[in-house]
Amino acid sequence: MHSIDPGPRTNKLLASLPREDFQLLIPHLSSVQLAQGAVLAEPGVEVDHAYFPLSGAVSLLVVMRDGKAIETGTVGREGAVGAMSGIAPCKWQVRAIAQMPMFARKIASTELRKAASSSKAIADLCVRCSEELLTQARIGAACNALHRIEARFCRWLLQTRDRTESDNIQLTQKFLAEMLGVRRTSVTEVAHKIQAAGAISYSRGVIKIIDREAVKALSCECYETLREQTSVS
Repeated sequence: MHSIDPGPRTNKLLASLPREDFQLLIPHLSSVQLAQGAVLAEPGVEVDHAYFPLSGAVSLLVVMRDGKAIETGTVGREGAVGAMSGIAPCKWQVRAIAQMPMFARKIASTELRKAASSSKAIADLCVRCSEELLTQARIGAACNALHRIEARFCRWLLQTRDRTESDNIQLTQKFLAEMLGVRRTSVTEVAHKIQAAGAISYSRGVIKIIDREAVKALSCECYETLREQTSVS
């Protein structure tokens, strides 16, 4: 985990921009530090800022009328949240929350639109980011419908590890249950089962991946599919 802001080019999208296009954004990018669980957006609210994660990850959740929610996408430093507002004004369709303590750069949507209107590279970045989120949502929908919780749990752990670049993941049962759309007791049962297999250790809200290959073996195919079809690496 980063304890200080690692700088805007830590975000792979920003780093991919040619220098002249990057310079269009720099004056308008402000640094934000987010606590775990911090809410960036709620459904139905106009997107007034786009966020470029520099560390950690942002979870995107579809929220039902009864308050239940399930994660449909995750964005780390490979992407951006709210980038489609750089093409046209829009509203959030999901709840966006910080998956863990993290740094990000944010930019007002109005400024992002100005930059995108004069830079094809920035406009393409906004569209590409939106397409990747749609890909995640499609694969996630199939995964949530067809795969067992044990496999989805392991897929989620591996995705989180890739984005945090750490084998130690601090998560409460409540938070992880919401991400997976299951009961807290189900999370506990699955975590203990995978721990018994020697793949992880689980104690007081901290999951440590002990054997990454074992976790991969227990995960569903969606982990590799997501890596192949998106820019997460």
